[in-house]
Amino acid sequence: MKKSIKESHTLYAVKGYLPKRQESIQIGKLGHFAFEKGYYVYVGSAKRNISSRVNRHIAVEKKQRWHLDYLRPFLKIEEVQTYSGKDGECQLFAGLRERNNGSIPAKGFGSSDCKCVSHLFYTEKNPMLTFH
Repeated sequence: MKKSIKESHTLYAVKGYLPKRQESIQIGKLGHFAFEKGYYVYVGSAKRNISSRVNRHIAVEKKQRWHLDYLRPFLKIEEVQTYSGKDGECQLFAGLRERNNGSIPAKGFGSSDCKCVSHLFYTEKNPMLTFH
């Protein structure tokens, strides 16, 4: 797994690969969703202790708290990248999704505290996590 983490950063992206289609995964209170085989990128923020947040997302055995926790057991985490935060979480998500031509697999995923449709995107091709 490729990890690029700077403690001064406040935003992060976690890229995972889903090796086979999942017909139905319960994502907390959001409901059940089907997830296609391919790549998923989740964008989040941590005001402090970004390493702790990222390491928690990478772990499989944990109490399910965030939407990503429900999808995590099915994913092979391939890369984690942090960002300064100057653009904001929503702008980072939109930029990465656009750059990688990503689609939204689950409305509301990771975006319950903003107006975004989701903070998780899907792509068949291996996505790039560089921004700007």
